[in-house]
Amino acid sequence: MALDSDPLSNQPKMAGFDLTPSLSPPFAAHPSTMRPTAMQSTQAVRPLVSIVIPAYNEELVLETNLDILCTYMHQLETEYDWELFVINDGSRDRTGQLAEMSARRYENVFVIHHPVNMGMGQALKTGFAHCQGDYIVTLDLDLSYAPEHIERLLDKIRTTKARIVVTSPYMQGGKVSNVPRLRKFLSIWANRFLSIAAKRNVATLTGMVRVYDARFLAGLNPRSAGMEINPEIIHKTMLLEERIEEIPAHLHWRTSAQEPPSQATPSIGSQKPRRQSSMKILKHTWAILYYGFVFRPVMFFIIPSLFCFLLSLYCIIWMLIHCWTNYQILAQTIPFPDPTIAVANAFQQAPHTFMIGGMLLMLSIQLFSLGILAVQSKRYFEEIFYLGSAIYRSNLPQRK
Repeated sequence: MALDSDPLSNQPKMAGFDLTPSLSPPFAAHPSTMRPTAMQSTQAVRPLVSIVIPAYNEELVLETNLDILCTYMHQLETEYDWELFVINDGSRDRTGQLAEMSARRYENVFVIHHPVNMGMGQALKTGFAHCQGDYIVTLDLDLSYAPEHIERLLDKIRTTKARIVVTSPYMQGGKVSNVPRLRKFLSIWANRFLSIAAKRNVATLTGMVRVYDARFLAGLNPRSAGMEINPEIIHKTMLLEERIEEIPAHLHWRTSAQEPPSQATPSIGSQKPRRQSSMKILKHTWAILYYGFVFRPVMFFIIPSLFCFLLSLYCIIWMLIHCWTNYQILAQTIPFPDPTIAVANAFQQAPHTFMIGGMLLMLSIQLFSLGILAVQSKRYFEEIFYLGSAIYRSNLPQRK
């Protein structure tokens, strides 16, 4: 379906429907007219799958990869109806124009434009707001996860009745290939850290390639605008004690922007443009640490407080040994000597033991107190979120 431009607003419209993204909560009432009539007639037989793909400066891969993806989805039409939303997140290249050209070739491919780059999280929320599917699949446009993962995701969520199914290259059976060492290292340890913090058997919490139960996702109302939206959704799902499943996946990092997903590393001397990651490492690292704290604040306060207490205890034992030694020395010349003199002598001999032991003891007490407050605040948040989610879901419009 083609997209027309409104000359007054300079925003895209889809066959008469204004797709200008709203900054209001993303799960407003879904207009039933957004779903094609053909899909409505078969909805009772085939579930509708909505695919959301954020795109930022992806002109080198957009046309080729959309063709690959649409060709694959046509193969699934015996089981599923589908719609695909490309969210042009303020790209500065020809991503928007190429996406609209592709949408003219496929009646169930739509393009939504952000006037400026608003972040992956906001792009996903904009897509969620327009989805009409029973299931929502999120994908990377670079197809670092091959399209074949889609059917496996859908099979898993339908058979297990899970709320979320995540592709995981880090679980048993998963595979990572051709990923730059630094990114691979950071990704592996970030997910291990979050998995430990979450205390759940989920190996990949940061991955974007997933399938959601659409009704459940609408009730979560995620707030993050960046890449942290992925652990946020997992966190909120865990708070509600809903089911999360994973499937082993193959993450293949493409070295060339024009390389098909199944092609191996280009030969030496190739002049194809190198693919670049848009991930901001420092910002993403901070988001990981933050959600590690949200999952389990005890890791950041109570465990360090116990470590400081053990160190202070070691210093205190040495302080007592020095004091007792000096007291025995004084007792050889003075019957029943003043203990404070022994303490003063011990301090003169090893002042650092007293100072370090005292500071570590105070620090351990403060960290322990902060840990108790953090755990208490987490409990309050869980209660408020659980109640708020129940109210929010009860007010959501029913899907047609």
